[in-house]
Amino acid sequence: MPATVATDRALPTVSGEFGRQVTIKVPNVKPSGKFVVTTAIQGRGQEARENDVVIVDYTAKTWKRGKALPSTYDKNGTPKVFVVGQGAVIPALDRAVEGQRAGSRVVVVAPPAAAYGTTGNAKLGVSGNDTVVFVVDIVKVIGAKSTVQGRQQAVPETLPQVQADGSAVAIAVPDIASPKRLVSRTLVDGSGLAVKSGQTVVFRHAAAVWGANRGKEDATLFDSSWSQGPTPVVVGRGNLIEGLDQALVEAKVGSRMLLVIPPGQAYGSQAQKHIPAESTLVFVIDILTAA
Repeated sequence: MPATVATDRALPTVSGEFGRQVTIKVPNVKPSGKFVVTTAIQGRGQEARENDVVIVDYTAKTWKRGKALPSTYDKNGTPKVFVVGQGAVIPALDRAVEGQRAGSRVVVVAPPAAAYGTTGNAKLGVSGNDTVVFVVDIVKVIGAKSTVQGRQQAVPETLPQVQADGSAVAIAVPDIASPKRLVSRTLVDGSGLAVKSGQTVVFRHAAAVWGANRGKEDATLFDSSWSQGPTPVVVGRGNLIEGLDQALVEAKVGSRMLLVIPPGQAYGSQAQKHIPAESTLVFVIDILTAA
């Protein structure tokens, strides 16, 4: 992977407002092969760092033929949501955002190694020799330690008790049999819009098995993004277990939720790593944003 540089002898020119599809004019010279990442607009929002989640819009074009590539502004396009510095997207986009602030526009000239590789992308019409220009508008940065804001409501003692802040979460499971049906309780009321099926939701979560932790004041978590950073996922499309997928749709952004998910809406008879078959699961979810 080539190192990035801030400028080059010939650069594309860009016109258009932040947050809208732009016009990219590529110079009539061969690309130098340098991996250029340059800030066109300096934002004033939160800085994007490793393990943060970013929401970006972008316009893209090949250098050689000036071919417009699919962008987030297309008719059925949606903003790109990804974790910074984890290889979740091509290097051109990952490097574009790291160290930049929300509200910034970044122009990227990406040689093949930083874009679609030496094999290219036939579906997009990009060859293995194509340098690609991206204009990336950083819409929002969600910090790795972000949590929802607001006073947490009490729940009955027959349900798990939750303590959570920006760096840690603890779940106490009552010493009783688990509920037979899905339980969804709002611990913190969110003031944002309701999540729609098909949106990408950014959330933090912690999860424990009810049976293995019954009566424990501090349950052993089989999964937790409190230590790793938020998770972006498209909801309502079967990307999550049924109970979690169902509960997130129509929940409000900014909410903290307690979910108790019975086996039939979790993993059922299929044992998973650290999860025995027929397990009831307990989730704590902070819904940070949706795009």
